[in-house]
Amino acid sequence: MKRPMGQFLDITKALSDETRVRALLSLRKGELCLCQIIDLLHLAPSTVSRHMDLLCRAGLIERRKQGRWHYFRLVGRGGSPAAREALHWALRALDGEAALQADARKLARVRGRGLKETSTCYRAN
Repeated sequence: MKRPMGQFLDITKALSDETRVRALLSLRKGELCLCQIIDLLHLAPSTVSRHMDLLCRAGLIERRKQGRWHYFRLVGRGGSPAAREALHWALRALDGEAALQADARKLARVRGRGLKETSTCYRAN
């Protein structure tokens, strides 16, 4: 387990970037595939992957891999108290934020399309 100072620095670093906060809060309604987050943010897959790695290292989200797909969800009860508290604070502090409301509308469309229609999930290699 990380020392409190290291954990604090990881969490604050993860929350110090608007793109990471948008990615984090996109998981409010449940698990998403990396490709769905890429569609939401309109960024390169490698960029989104780095952002998600940082959020994982901070303990704010959890990742699971199924085949070649990576899925993310908000940290659950197994997460550290500091990470859970930071997550709850971000959710409360940004409730009603216009950019996040726009993301929620777009995410509803992305989820509605399903993974097979999401541009980056089933792209030929």
